[in-house]
Amino acid sequence: MNHKIPLAEGQASRTACVRTLAHSGVDEKTGELLTASTLAERVGWCTDLVAQMTGALLTAHWNSTDVDTLAAGADAQGRRLPSNAWMALRRLGWTTAPPEGVRVNDRIVRMAQETAGRVLRSVKWRTGVVAGVLATWPADPGKRTRAEWDAVRVAIPGGEHLPSSVIKSRTRQVTAFARENGRLPTDVFELEGVPPAAPMLLLAACDAQQATLERSVTEPTKVLLRLQLPTCPDPASYRDWTWVACPITLAPTIPANAVVHLPTLRTVGKQVRADLAYTHPVPKASRSGHTVALGVDWGLNTLLSAGAARLGEDGRITALGSGAQFRAGGVLAKQDRLRRQGEFLHAKTDQYARLADPALEGKALVLAEEIQRVCDRRSNLNQALAASAARWAVDQAITAGATVIYLEDLRSMEAGGMGRTHNPRLSQTVRGRIAERMRHLAAEVGIAVVSVPAENTSKHCPHCLTRLRHRKAPDRPTTPGWKWAICPNTGCGWQGDRDHGAWRRIAARGLTHQAKTVMDTTSTTMVIRTVIDKLEAKAVITATPKASRKDRSKTGPTRPRTHPPAPRRRGIPSPARPQSPAGKRPEGHAPTDRPGLPRAAHRHQGVATHMATISTPTTSRHRPRGAALGAGFHLHAHATPPRWAEPAPDLTVRMGSLN
Repeated sequence: MNHKIPLAEGQASRTACVRTLAHSGVDEKTGELLTASTLAERVGWCTDLVAQMTGALLTAHWNSTDVDTLAAGADAQGRRLPSNAWMALRRLGWTTAPPEGVRVNDRIVRMAQETAGRVLRSVKWRTGVVAGVLATWPADPGKRTRAEWDAVRVAIPGGEHLPSSVIKSRTRQVTAFARENGRLPTDVFELEGVPPAAPMLLLAACDAQQATLERSVTEPTKVLLRLQLPTCPDPASYRDWTWVACPITLAPTIPANAVVHLPTLRTVGKQVRADLAYTHPVPKASRSGHTVALGVDWGLNTLLSAGAARLGEDGRITALGSGAQFRAGGVLAKQDRLRRQGEFLHAKTDQYARLADPALEGKALVLAEEIQRVCDRRSNLNQALAASAARWAVDQAITAGATVIYLEDLRSMEAGGMGRTHNPRLSQTVRGRIAERMRHLAAEVGIAVVSVPAENTSKHCPHCLTRLRHRKAPDRPTTPGWKWAICPNTGCGWQGDRDHGAWRRIAARGLTHQAKTVMDTTSTTMVIRTVIDKLEAKAVITATPKASRKDRSKTGPTRPRTHPPAPRRRGIPSPARPQSPAGKRPEGHAPTDRPGLPRAAHRHQGVATHMATISTPTTSRHRPRGAALGAGFHLHAHATPPRWAEPAPDLTVRMGSLN
């Protein structure tokens, strides 16, 4: 379904994708009810045919000449190539055919051409990056000079704003190839080789002769997918293809006025997953003209620190509140434990491969299954963490009335020199996935998400731009790290958590540079590329003046105060509880039922010192809390600072006599 949706003023169309499952199907020719496993088998036969034809196309055209021809956008006669990949390949005469003795319709060939065309178009960008790196190969690949950095950015198309981490990763890839082969590769096609074809069905490249999708009028959460599937692995005629009707339940996040499109099918085990795209109207997000913004700063143990700032009519920027933090120490500790477990399993697998003992093949297969389970757990944990953190940040912006979220751009940050523990933890955080999820959720409510340069956001004071001094927090003297920042400027005197100072700097920088916001054509995201000194001088948070206290000078006699009577208390302890369910009320106001879970805010979940919070019991002294009690993921993710971050109150102050 490719129908356009009507848009009102101030609206824009947004296309998103949601993953659903096709649990069953009905063979319309025989009336047979297909179970989930039978449906997955028939879809798998079709995906194998498409993947085989896709691999033949990629093998035939995996070279720089054909990729440049496709990327040029014109055929031999100079006519412009269509935007659809399968139509462009047919215009160029690049076709494929099924294996001998197998009969498929033309729409199956279309899906193979669409998949291959998308892969060939995407490799063009990597071709330019690798060609620029090879043309300006440095004398020392491990460390480029400033002149070599400028040369490689000029040689790469669009390399001026390319993250340095991308260039470094390609340099390491070329270095590994040269170490193995004794020479540099000629291009990316020799460096990478022909990629394997993904087994999937791109039904968006088909028409009604292969697949249809209809949304129910009475039940908006139901759609009916009809498609032709083979009845055997190698269909010899069109009689071996039948129509199958698959009812699919839509996710509740899809609006009722959304237009759904033909999905992409893939098999995972004995299930058929359908990546269903839909288009719906959303409020249009603007690049400039913002007065209230939410600044978001990345951290390691404190994953996100965020707060709102307001730009006044006089140009002054004030902070709205003290900000908040999203803590995920327990989740990151579990992620680190799974990483170390996966590394241990990979080391054992490599050892079995070096021994080359046939008796160890069974153990190697068991290890391979365990490695896959660990990888799945890590992937699910990352997805849950990204969804939770992004939802929290967008909710903060909605509550503050912000129209833009300024996000610290850390694409070029690489972990190095921080030790064996911090390097992998810093490198494997899900910042990219959180940012992607944040843009997805913010687009639904018309909030723009803009990437802001991260330079000096934690080094300078948010009020006077003086270089800060970092110390241990006064209320957390035993916590490792230098989390507390103090401004040495006597006229300012600001001090606080360095992450709270960072989000103030990010929000102020974004508000002052909002006229410089541009749309990145490569990633289709809003970014602020450079920091301008003249505008940066105005990116300061104006301190909110303290309210004047009421004059409390004594002008007359003190009024007598009536104290409330003391509450009634038991004179003697409660009797022992009997063995029967019934009994007397215990002493005081203690609850009679089983005590609930401990509050998450009362527990310190540092990664280094509290790994036992979420790990499997290994010693007799270990007391698991979250995992054993079944509280799940959210017991380890905090949306507010824990209580231990605040000084403990003195309960003896202003305590009167009990008599």
